[in-house]
Amino acid sequence: MKKHTTRHRVTYKETDQMGVVYYANYLVWFEIARTEYFREKGLVYKTLEDERRIYLPVAEAGCRYKAPSRYDDIVSISTWISEKGSSRMTFSYEVDVSGKVIATGFTKHAFINSSGKPIPIPDDIRYILE
Repeated sequence: MKKHTTRHRVTYKETDQMGVVYYANYLVWFEIARTEYFREKGLVYKTLEDERRIYLPVAEAGCRYKAPSRYDDIVSISTWISEKGSSRMTFSYEVDVSGKVIATGFTKHAFINSSGKPIPIPDDIRYILE
């Protein structure tokens, strides 16, 4: 299980009236981290979509909040593939601030073509993500 870590400084706009990061922003951070995970492997979402017409919609997502994060915190989002099927994949995430895990989560994705039909994960992509 190879993890990739993305760092992000919490902006003011990401916080709510109580000064705590608004819960839905964690899902945005998951997307950013997943995109960077792919990029580190030499895969670019835009290229997959524009040139190969392969899409990875989110089929399910979840997040468990353990402690708050606040404006100006530097969060580290660790990302890894926790499950891989023939045409779907699950990413897991761990968010920490100063070494303390504040949230964990997952996103489940299907590989589909431009018609929205499930497709097998292409062999080259499967190999790159091994």
